[in-house]
Amino acid sequence: MKSKYKIIKRFTGAFLVSLVSIASFNSCEQFDLNENPAESQFIVAPYTTINEMELAVTGMYGKFRDAAQKTTFYVSGWGGDDITTHPLSNKSDFREYDQRSLTPYNTRTLDTWRNVYGLIRSANTVLENTASSTLASTEQARKNVLLGETYFLRGIMFHHLVRVHGKIVIKLDTKLSENPVLSPTVDVYKQIEKDLLLAETLLPTKTTVGSARPNKGSVRAMLARLYLDWAGFPVKDATKNAVAASSAKTVIDNQTSFGFGMVTDLNSLWSEAGRNNTESVFTVEFCQACGLQNTKYGMLGIPGDIFGWGETFAEVRFYEDFDKGTNYTNFNSYRKNATYYETLPLDANGKPSAAAVTAPVSTWSWRESKDVQTPVFRKVIGLLSEGSGVNFNTSRSDYWMRMSEVYLIYAEASGAAGGLVSPDAWEALNKVRRRANNLPMNTPAPLIDLISGNIVDLVFTERKWEFAGEYVRWNDLVRKEKVSEALGGTARNPQVTIGTKFNADGSKSPMALTKPVNVILGSLDNTNYYAPIPQSEVDLYPSLK
Repeated sequence: MKSKYKIIKRFTGAFLVSLVSIASFNSCEQFDLNENPAESQFIVAPYTTINEMELAVTGMYGKFRDAAQKTTFYVSGWGGDDITTHPLSNKSDFREYDQRSLTPYNTRTLDTWRNVYGLIRSANTVLENTASSTLASTEQARKNVLLGETYFLRGIMFHHLVRVHGKIVIKLDTKLSENPVLSPTVDVYKQIEKDLLLAETLLPTKTTVGSARPNKGSVRAMLARLYLDWAGFPVKDATKNAVAASSAKTVIDNQTSFGFGMVTDLNSLWSEAGRNNTESVFTVEFCQACGLQNTKYGMLGIPGDIFGWGETFAEVRFYEDFDKGTNYTNFNSYRKNATYYETLPLDANGKPSAAAVTAPVSTWSWRESKDVQTPVFRKVIGLLSEGSGVNFNTSRSDYWMRMSEVYLIYAEASGAAGGLVSPDAWEALNKVRRRANNLPMNTPAPLIDLISGNIVDLVFTERKWEFAGEYVRWNDLVRKEKVSEALGGTARNPQVTIGTKFNADGSKSPMALTKPVNVILGSLDNTNYYAPIPQSEVDLYPSLK
């Protein structure tokens, strides 16, 4: 049966296959052909037991994890001024985003589109099956939680995809769609809001710390993120700033009840040992030993000249700007060191490894790299002491959203809503700034605390540093229409002479890096902010043009 199923996949698109596969084969969804049927059920039929519903929702999380475990799912992140990719290797799909020269034939875009709609179809199946089921009344509490998780996952998937394309299809059932149409961004936002508000009424107040299962606080945090986007480009509904601030404040005021809170050690966030922590308001969990590994980190962030995969690097100019600050001589140095590796210790084989941390044979510097002269992310590579960076797989969690973002949303949205900025809003910003300097978050620090100025602009800059390398900077540039400012002219050019030229005789001499690795090729105006709909989908459904 699976061989027939693969043929179906090749000749159907995201909105046709769910009905074809279910009607013809009464089988699983299209995008996980190796899925274990014991883990999920996506048959369109009323559930007869709560266990059937539980299996279906578990399968949804499996789809989510399988999609989120690779950088492909975050491909739009390469549009930001913080991230770049290799200029020559097989990273052409990432380079299209990096250089703002997108085509509808980008395979990473297509994979993301199909993975998102695969998960949305699964959610729709769960909702339809539950609506027609006759589950025992004693199972109502568990049924409500599972429904809440389903609405939550569908809502954040719509949000994820609308950030990539601007206009997407709002698919809310499992029926055949012969002529799907793209909905305006504002209509997508309204549907996301509806899903999340439903989820909030159904989910518990608290779940396990660092859990992959959302609670009411997770929903409220996602709503704050949604409303902040809603207030920005392209919809620009300024009234949503106040709603964003209110939603974020609810999370902050009730974080203990929700099980949330910023951690004190930034480095622990990028470790396997600290992967289940209070900082994450919603987590994508992985387990390498279970065969459920995260392949988004590790070797991907290491250049080829020291045996890495050479995919995800840092922009030089962004790295240089990271040092700048006022009033405090060590401003951002702690956070910068938690974000990047300036050098990497190498073992006798010339590889970064756990052994090299304690007994380095030599030291590699990105400034002298023979592959690409760009900084490398500690956030991506992970902690070498744990063995990160030497393989493709890790058990590190992926943070869909962190508590520090909730604080910064509250501060920014409060300022954007107008009127006098409250002391609480300044304090929210300053908590993040204090931690960035390895200071107690709750203790005033006059040398770095901010109490005046344009808090909206100040938070925008703070987000730049706080989330560097986390594939979210592009979304900020879009909603604030700052793409041209961040990527245009000489904005990406390094400011100083760095790097080394390797001469034919083996000697080295200084070399000025005067341009970024991947130069901008496409337009930087707001007509080029969003990725085109995948051509294979448009070929199947001309209504998507």
